[in-house]
Amino acid sequence: MVLSANPDWLYLLREFDHVYRRGSAGGSAVIRGHRRRVREALSRIIDNDPEIGPREPHTLPVVAHFGRAIDMAATGPLAALARAVDRVSGQITWEHGYSRIPQHLARQYAYCELLGPQGPVRADCLIIGLVLFAPNTTYPQHSHHEIEESYVSVSGAWSENDVAVYAPGSLILNRSGHEHRITVGGLDPCLLAYAWLGPAERLAAPQMRFSKPARKG
Repeated sequence: MVLSANPDWLYLLREFDHVYRRGSAGGSAVIRGHRRRVREALSRIIDNDPEIGPREPHTLPVVAHFGRAIDMAATGPLAALARAVDRVSGQITWEHGYSRIPQHLARQYAYCELLGPQGPVRADCLIIGLVLFAPNTTYPQHSHHEIEESYVSVSGAWSENDVAVYAPGSLILNRSGHEHRITVGGLDPCLLAYAWLGPAERLAAPQMRFSKPARKG
């Protein structure tokens, strides 16, 4: 089945396009360029009407917080995106993405790829997906080689590298190789949308791993 024959997925991608087209870059030329590259890649993909290859839906413990995350987004700036996500929620494959993951984190975190090499919407030049965190989660330090990443906050309060607290609607850019660590507030879950840009071979095999702690002394 192609994208145009599945309205729920088409509308979802249009909502992502809206986020990257209408939001502010806050005066940053670097962020403005990233937003442009994401929406240009996404527009090409939509115009090419790619195949949708449904994957087997899969859930993980943190998905118990998904409903609350969607409810919180209902009154926020990305309510339309959250509604579009909810429409396809029964078709989502939630994953950890790491061959080894701490036991406590396995209960507090999951991500899903909505568009990319693994689908369901097939593309090789862009990945779009979601990350869900339970309350009071610390997502360890990591980076992405040859991948430029942006997070867009859909619901919940979170911080990256203890620099600021980000509210729904915020966009945070991580350049290739940038080390970052995420913490989430203690009362509610956090739902982030994300986009990855990079070489097709890297997006197909991102080799996700946490950074080794720096040696002391």
